[in-house]
Amino acid sequence: MGQRITLIGAGAWGTALALAACRVAPTHTGSAPRTQVRLHVRDAQQAERMRSTRENARYLPGLALPPELELLSGPLSEAVAGAQAQDLFIVATPMAGLRSTLAALAQVSSSVAWLCKGFEAQSGRMPHEVQAEVAPHMRAGVLSGPSFAQEVASGQPAALVAASAHAQVREALVAAFHGPALRIYANDDIVGVEVGGAVKNVLAIATGLCDGLSLGLNARAALVTRGLAEMTRLGLALGARADTFMGLSGLGDLVLTATGDLSRNRKVGLLLAQGLTLTQAVDS
Repeated sequence: MGQRITLIGAGAWGTALALAACRVAPTHTGSAPRTQVRLHVRDAQQAERMRSTRENARYLPGLALPPELELLSGPLSEAVAGAQAQDLFIVATPMAGLRSTLAALAQVSSSVAWLCKGFEAQSGRMPHEVQAEVAPHMRAGVLSGPSFAQEVASGQPAALVAASAHAQVREALVAAFHGPALRIYANDDIVGVEVGGAVKNVLAIATGLCDGLSLGLNARAALVTRGLAEMTRLGLALGARADTFMGLSGLGDLVLTATGDLSRNRKVGLLLAQGLTLTQAVDS
């Protein structure tokens, strides 16, 4: 049996990475076992629509799902059944769904990585700390960096960082996603990568406010630069390395999210500057 790459969560980012994995996965069935890419869709009705239309119209309209991408639905336990050490599971749920998903994967011997960025609302823990509580023996890591799902799904150039204390996880992520358009760089500083991915969202909202209030380009540059300094200090206090914040998950993700027109967090800041409440801005 060949390797199975299973992405859990069919939002924009999970679907985009499923498309990226299909571009990298070998399709021949000669002497080398074929890599199987699977996307688990929580909503059974959405899964059926995606199977019939070969499109994720809800999150990535207009982009065709390749025929080799297998769409799964139903209990997650069915997707986990028969997992082998060479397999790879990617948790593409929001941060709120990470704990329960890791619990469902707790017994697998496969490599596991998550895509969510942030701190758990009820505990304040980072993703790797949640994993340490739920599945302490799991070989796990994070895939992060400056990336808008629409562009990755379309095959436009991008670079991400695969962070884990386990070399096997880093190597699995590079093998699964590293290709001509999407470059994956390995890093063992998972704390730094996760802090960068979380804090840049706050700074992106602040930058949207700055631009929405017409405070000027000087103010924006000052905000982003001093924000990066604060992000770095927080990371160091939590055990990260300073150089991580000069990389893709620090400076790279901050610049993209704070200035990119596709940034949802920046859009929230712009709407707040127009006088909308936080609830109105998020709902829009």
